[in-house]
Amino acid sequence: MNKREFLKSMAATSLAAFLPEFVFAAPTTADTYRKLLILVELKGANDGLNTVVPYADAEYYRLRPRIAIKRDDVLQLTEGEGLHPALAPLLPLWQANELAVVRGVGYPNPNLSHFRSIEIWDTASSSEQYLQQGWLARAFRANPVPREFAAAGVIVGNADPGPFAGGSRTVTLTNTEQFLRQARLATPGRARGNKALDHILGVEDEVVQAARGLGGGAALTTTFPDGPFGNAVRTAASVLAGREPVAAIRLTLNGFDTHQNQPGIHANLLRQLGEGLAALKAALLELGRWDSTLILTYAEFGRRVQENASSGTDHGTANAHFVLGGGVKGGLYGEAPRLDRLDNGNLAHVVDFRSLYATALQRWWGLDSVGPLGGRYATLDLLRS
Repeated sequence: MNKREFLKSMAATSLAAFLPEFVFAAPTTADTYRKLLILVELKGANDGLNTVVPYADAEYYRLRPRIAIKRDDVLQLTEGEGLHPALAPLLPLWQANELAVVRGVGYPNPNLSHFRSIEIWDTASSSEQYLQQGWLARAFRANPVPREFAAAGVIVGNADPGPFAGGSRTVTLTNTEQFLRQARLATPGRARGNKALDHILGVEDEVVQAARGLGGGAALTTTFPDGPFGNAVRTAASVLAGREPVAAIRLTLNGFDTHQNQPGIHANLLRQLGEGLAALKAALLELGRWDSTLILTYAEFGRRVQENASSGTDHGTANAHFVLGGGVKGGLYGEAPRLDRLDNGNLAHVVDFRSLYATALQRWWGLDSVGPLGGRYATLDLLRS
């Protein structure tokens, strides 16, 4: 296999992109990114109302006569709200004050197209802006991840670079061992004065560096759930057990576009989410990384408040999201959904999604958030330090 064939194979299976930094900023200390960020994308748009259930609100049951979660089945968090029963694995985190629930997350003038709205979330743009670079890529451009890190970001479960698009050293993994086996075919080369060839050889060098850093870690004893998301969590954990660190990981759980027959489908997805996040915590504890890891869920939008004729929900707006980790101050944030004050049948947002990103950048990593997010957004007081 020659170098061109190797790189083509890697792009198709496990290597998304190793792109150069476009500016030479002052080096960021390794300590900044020793605090890990994990993003969990709920692709297709999770139904927040059946995830964090306003079980004390009669309007909820009036608007959802077939798909509402029965009051007696709700895992109560407060006297008015609780979790879907499939999220039982998250209750210990709530009880340990390590799970924050942020209600009403969205943005002004919401777009209800999957493709456009996730682009807005990934680039931290406004509805009227069209940006090419992801918000994490911009953050890493301004504050480069040290070269001794195996990679700036690792993507598991969905090849789309999302928030890493357009400038970060990012590896896409379907299977860590497969990546390591293929990377052994690469041999670092010297520049030869040809720009195209120099670039290819540079990419190959990055592959070898990443493989060295992602490999050689200790075997974990944590038990991971079966299924695609469980496998993604297992892959992420094996990356974190590697010799060299990474700054951020993005996991994806697919299938949340529940236009029909939602109850069973949604319960299965939330079961995978709860079991996967519980296993992720167990692995992070085993690695001594739980207190230095921040986990955020996100999705392109929520679902419409009223159920449709197919026992499902259509595209909506504001949503509930989870923030968890050993450094999180658990509790409810934002505001409970006002089902008596809908905006054209949808929930009004009370927390701009970029406030979640600002919290990660500014309060978690100690970085300036204005540049990467294109403006100043209030941070959320949900971290212990």
